Amino acid sequence: MKILVTGGAGFIGSHLVDKLVKLGHNVIIFDNLTKQVHPSGIPDYLNLKATFIRGDVRNKNKLKDVVKKVDAIYHFSAAVGVGQSQYEISKYVDVNIKGTANLLDILVNEKHRVKKVIVASSMSIYGEGMYKCKKCGKVKPEIRDYKNEKITSWEPLCPFCRGELKPIPTDEDTPLKSNSIYAITKKEQEEMSLLIGKTYGIPVVSLRFFNVYGPRQSLSNPYTGVCAIFLSRIKNNNPPVIFEDGLQTRDFIWVGDIVNACVLALQKEKANYQIFNVGSGKPVSIRKIAEVLIKLLNKDLKPEITYKFRKGDVRHCYADISKIKRKLGFKIETKLEDGLKKLINWSKKEKAEDKFKYAEKQLKEKGLVK
Repeated sequence: MKILVTGGAGFIGSHLVDKLVKLGHNVIIFDNLTKQVHPSGIPDYLNLKATFIRGDVRNKNKLKDVVKKVDAIYHFSAAVGVGQSQYEISKYVDVNIKGTANLLDILVNEKHRVKKVIVASSMSIYGEGMYKCKKCGKVKPEIRDYKNEKITSWEPLCPFCRGELKPIPTDEDTPLKSNSIYAITKKEQEEMSLLIGKTYGIPVVSLRFFNVYGPRQSLSNPYTGVCAIFLSRIKNNNPPVIFEDGLQTRDFIWVGDIVNACVLALQKEKANYQIFNVGSGKPVSIRKIAEVLIKLLNKDLKPEITYKFRKGDVRHCYADISKIKRKLGFKIETKLEDGLKKLINWSKKEKAEDKFKYAEKQLKEKGLVK
């Protein structure tokens, strides 16, 4: 099968390309090599058995020439970064929504042989995860907004009785309350793709990735995943900086497990026109991630807990993965600590320029940190 991977030179996309090539597919990588992710140009890990085309999804004509040649598409091309999206609004909308619109426009109006499209969505589109209230049952709280009051508790309260809440797994039917421009653009990517797919009979699958970590995640990009940001700080003998009290939780998944889910989405007809969470199904505190990385790197550091609020941040969100396990036979193969050990081993030969303070300065200047 001839397969196009937009964003195929990136973190997740490149691992997917390797897997698809190994499975015997003819793969085309379409990537603009944005400097924030690829400061040195073409990465040395790029699979030489795949065809590389340098192009931007906003360039409709160049994208059209590639789409006409393929049987399936993984649409991974996107501007990524929750905080940055709050002040680079035009860029994020242009890349993520216009780029997706170009792809869909081509599929609707040009001759092609595409049999399936798999879209990389994001857990960020949920906003807060799901919770349970003793009195009111299963509830979805609003995005927290502390304004100017003194923060005495970081936990969201029941929107109905103002009682305490307990985090529970977030399933695919959870109402979407996007908390950033990035999240909104990913939601639009997903909804546009599923709508056009259903309208024109092109099977589309949306995979809502949770917090992915692993090799090739840029250690010098301060807008990437938290594992890479923390690792960059620690390698430079700086403490990981954590907002709030560090007890907020996320769902961390090894990039290889993400790739396995992507392959299943291509292979299984049961995936067609469906939305799937792709996570580990286990909540882990941000503080624990920092502490485990420090321990594994054997550094004499402690996380710097700021007790400051970053506007739009959610408190808890972790995946209910029962649907993808049931329908596609997905399973987690790499445990968190094993994955972090592999990440650290890879990072030993990688350049890690700590740019966290620069990114934090940008957030403060824009009034996004309380």
